Amino acid sequence: MAILGIHHITIVTANAQRNVDFYTRVLGLRLVKRTVNFDDPGSYHLYYGDETGRPGTAITFFEWPNAPRGRWGVGGTHHVAMVVKDYDGLLKWKRRLTDLGVAVTGPLDRHYFQSIYFNDPDGTILEIATQDPGWTVDEADELIGMTYQPPPDDMVIHNRDEERIAATTWPEPVSEITADMALMQGIHHITAIGSDINLTHEFYSDLLGMRRVKMTSNFEDPTSAHWYWGVGEGRPGTVITYFERKGGRRMQMGAGQTHHFALAVADEQTQLEWRERLMHAGYRVSPVMDRVYFKSIYTNDPDGHIVELATVGPGFAVDEAVETLGTSLKLPPWLEAQREVIEPALTPLEMPDWALAK
Repeated sequence: MAILGIHHITIVTANAQRNVDFYTRVLGLRLVKRTVNFDDPGSYHLYYGDETGRPGTAITFFEWPNAPRGRWGVGGTHHVAMVVKDYDGLLKWKRRLTDLGVAVTGPLDRHYFQSIYFNDPDGTILEIATQDPGWTVDEADELIGMTYQPPPDDMVIHNRDEERIAATTWPEPVSEITADMALMQGIHHITAIGSDINLTHEFYSDLLGMRRVKMTSNFEDPTSAHWYWGVGEGRPGTVITYFERKGGRRMQMGAGQTHHFALAVADEQTQLEWRERLMHAGYRVSPVMDRVYFKSIYTNDPDGHIVELATVGPGFAVDEAVETLGTSLKLPPWLEAQREVIEPALTPLEMPDWALAK
């Protein structure tokens, strides 16, 4: 019984078409499923990812039309990071985004990776991060996460040189997403906010069995703990991190804020075992929910953030061919009889041809 890594993250958008335009046209992700919120079938649930939307690449959105902006805080997510191959690819992303009018912060040295930050149209904080150098840059592999590692002084100074950072970019325009830029490797990490890092550690390490792979501080606020948990050696796609904000403001749900994120489990039997473990530990746990493309249970971290445990399969090709993923509205079997009511109530989505199949 083990957590396999990140399954997906689900965020709120106020406008589905604007969301599709940004994630497909600007970031080059594939829309792999166009469906509805199974608990609120009057609104879209859109899934983006790699060619098949495999676990660890899926970023999904509930559309709450005209929803007010949410706000990050305790009990919520701060940002989600996607993987880029290397530093050159990172600089190309900065140039592409900047030329498209998207404000970019960075590149910044995060010691364990290099990254840039920007916002989607709803205000979601997005990060693009390199794979290297990884957690062993300041600790031996067998010792990662065992002792506190302060942010290096030279790195902190380096990240304060705003003029140099602003001038650092790719020298030429980037009109197309090249292979070394493609974000198809999926999620690098998800960063949430908690009020007590030790309680968070008990949840992810002691209860869920994830490995703490780094104990450090928030590089912009050295008084705030920043811990990372992952699977195995903490490869990208398995890592959840938390900023500690003692007495910090609570998150406010709304557009641009994460509704929940999901961790992957192998199968339905494993999921049931996790449900028993969580209930035995005194956590609230939902019944098993049939999401067609996976089965889900939901619980909360110690600060109330919704955490889902989702099965790896059956996957998004269960009701349409890989070649045509995302091209038509798919409804679960129990809502199919209401299609003539549901579909006309949804705003039609326009998709660029290249975003429908890679």
